This record gives sequence, structure tokens and C-alpha cells, in this order.
Amino acid sequence: MSLGQTYLKSVLQRLEIHRLLGTTTLLRLNDEQLHWQPEGAPNSIAIIIQHLHGNMLSRWTDFLTSDGEKPGRSRDQEFIEHAASAHELLTLWNEGWECMLQAIGSLTPEDLEKTVYIRNEPHSVVDAINRQLAHVPYHVGQIVYIGKMVMGDAWESLSIPKGDSDKFNQSKMGNK
Repeated sequence: MSLGQTYLKSVLQRLEIHRLLGTTTLLRLNDEQLHWQPEGAPNSIAIIIQHLHGNMLSRWTDFLTSDGEKPGRSRDQEFIEHAASAHELLTLWNEGWECMLQAIGSLTPEDLEKTVYIRNEPHSVVDAINRQLAHVPYHVGQIVYIGKMVMGDAWESLSIPKGDSDKFNQSKMGNK
């Protein structure tokens, strides 16, 4: 496998992990929890989903052939609270992810050397992907953190629960 193939495979694996973390969180929450905002007016999970949806569709539709900031995108509207249901938010979530993952999945190692534009600024394809690898997990972390806040003691860890690191490590070492 070439370095380019290895990189693209790794990108898709990393993104799928973050998709799963976000999806698992979304499925645990009700409409009210998805729209809850901490004091100081930070974004709700619903707003973060609207933003990721807009970002992913804009960046990854016609990725190699058009600017990543599409003329029809209204970024400011993504940050206005709408009364979307959990089902509607999950639909937006999945639509954005499918667009992004299909676009990345269709790339070839040769495409990595091409130049794409985001807001008329040139980026190598690798840089555009890395930009998304920084942006998406940043917001998925926010989603998980807010989910944990609203669920409180009912939250179940999405990774190794506190205090269980030794137990987890021993189970992995025993499998060698």
C-alpha cells in the first residue's frame, strides 16, 4: 500500500471514530437536551450539528472542482437556534458525514498533490483534509462534553471509564 493510500485509509478511520462518538451521544439525548445551552450563550448541540452539516456540505461537495465555501452556504444561519427534532438533527448529521466521507473515500493518492480552494485560498488536498481533521473532532468533543453535562450521572463513558485504565490495559495485554 502506498503512503497516499495509507494516509487516506487512516483519515477515514479517524473520522469514523469521531462520527461514532458523536452519533452515540446524539442517540442518548432527547430534543430538550440537544437544544440546551450552557450559561453564557455557547452553542447547543443542535447548533453545532447545523454548523457541521453546513461546513461538511460546503467543503466536500465537488471537492476537487469548486471552492470549499459554496456561494449558497449561509454560515451565520448555522448558528441560529432552530426547533429541529432529534430525528431532524440526526438526518443533518448523517447527511454531512456521508458527503464528507464519500468525497474523501473517492480520492486517490494522486489527488493528494492537487490544489483546492477554501474561501479563494489555495490548499493542498492534504492540508484541506488535515484542516477538517482538526475542525470536526473539535466540534465532536464539544458535542460529547455537552452531552455528558446534560446527562450528569446517567452518562456512560464512550471510552475507558475513570478508574478502569489498569483493568482495560490488562485485558488488552492478555490478548497478545
